[in-house]
Amino acid sequence: MSRLAATLDLLSELTRWPSVAGQLAAQRGLAAWLEQWMVEQLHATIVYPVASQNDDAPPLVHVRIDNGSDKTVVLYNMYDVMPADDAGWDVSPFVGGVCHWDDLGAVFVGRGAENNKGPVAALLILLRELQQNQQLDFNIEILLEGEEEIGSGALRGYLAQQPCPIAPAEAVLFPSLCEYGGGAPRVYLGFTGLASGRLSVTGGDWGGPSSAIHASNAGWIANPAWRLVQALHAIAPAEHSGVLACSTPDDEANPLLASLAERFSLHDELRFRRSQRLMIEGDTLSCLQTLLGSAVLTLAELHSDPPGGRGVIPFRASAELAFRIPPGFDQDAMIATAQQRLAQPDLAGSELQLFDRYPGMRFSRHASGVDALIASYQTLGAAPQIWPWAPGCAPAYAFAAVAPAFLIGGLGHGGNAHAVNEFVTLAGLERFQQSMSLWLTAFNDSAIGRVAPHQGNTAVHKNTRL
Repeated sequence: MSRLAATLDLLSELTRWPSVAGQLAAQRGLAAWLEQWMVEQLHATIVYPVASQNDDAPPLVHVRIDNGSDKTVVLYNMYDVMPADDAGWDVSPFVGGVCHWDDLGAVFVGRGAENNKGPVAALLILLRELQQNQQLDFNIEILLEGEEEIGSGALRGYLAQQPCPIAPAEAVLFPSLCEYGGGAPRVYLGFTGLASGRLSVTGGDWGGPSSAIHASNAGWIANPAWRLVQALHAIAPAEHSGVLACSTPDDEANPLLASLAERFSLHDELRFRRSQRLMIEGDTLSCLQTLLGSAVLTLAELHSDPPGGRGVIPFRASAELAFRIPPGFDQDAMIATAQQRLAQPDLAGSELQLFDRYPGMRFSRHASGVDALIASYQTLGAAPQIWPWAPGCAPAYAFAAVAPAFLIGGLGHGGNAHAVNEFVTLAGLERFQQSMSLWLTAFNDSAIGRVAPHQGNTAVHKNTRL
């Protein structure tokens, strides 16, 4: 069986598990299946058995491939995906299959095809081949989680243990399809921090009913939904679309952004993001500086209780939100400022509840693994974009005691993550495996000199659960 055929078979198997938040049976079943597959196919040793973990959360999968080396590389990934139903899909999202599209040719369509079951399947098949051919002379730690889409709380708690269950490593890689929209691949030298939560307003002493009442009372009974709008505006004015503050990138980041701006197309980015214009003005460099320098409050959902009460004044209104705060900002101070404002008398009844949080992190352009990732792209004819950090969030800081860099990387074209007809091109799967083979084999002793084990960063933020 060819490498591609084996990859598609494995991807089909992973796709059929609806490993969505809240579907614990499917998540636990897939985690156990992956664990067993790696034991049988990669001769991996189980470090943290799925069967031993609590039944009330998606389990972590942690296995080790011991090649008898004192050098280790960590491969991190995820098996959870976003919800989906059949509406609008070319194939059922939790069945998946190969389709032929006029613009892209052969694609595999299914939930997780891009984010991130496609990369998981492709990497595992590649690892099996490399191990069988004895092409890797270092140890590999594989860590798969089921909560990436909701904050990675269990993973962060696991890595915060003393001693850390993963020994010091050369680098950590989150293998992914990084030719976003078919464009130039990206190398991120850090990630934005995240604090997710809920802002709610409930009727009480300040005004507002204790249970829903008829909307005809709006002239003299306060509405918690309007107080929610007022509270949101107070901490993040609507005219700024949630931007809380903006800083100018520093002397280390600006040269990288200047180089990036020379080849970055705002037009292509808008097309990729399905948008017609930016909300900011300026040249490419200033727009990139604003994007990466912005701390933002994002809104996901707005609710009122009871739901669907069109003719009532609700007794409660709430907003699901997240603080997305780049490296360099004081996350605690920014959240404290919002809480202090919400505690003022004019916003009585407001409550900000934070569910989870982690800080942003950045690392050196010269950290172990970065050059190898760039070289893997260039060998395959891709000119990478190097970003000082990502505008997106990832729990990179949790690995700071393990390795000097947490990288997301890999070639390959996929798309529609979190949306209808999520896909990866078949050519993209093969290209991904080629780039991963180059990156992995770069750590062989025959390819590079030995790197001193990383001893961690004593200044790293500790894991925080709220």
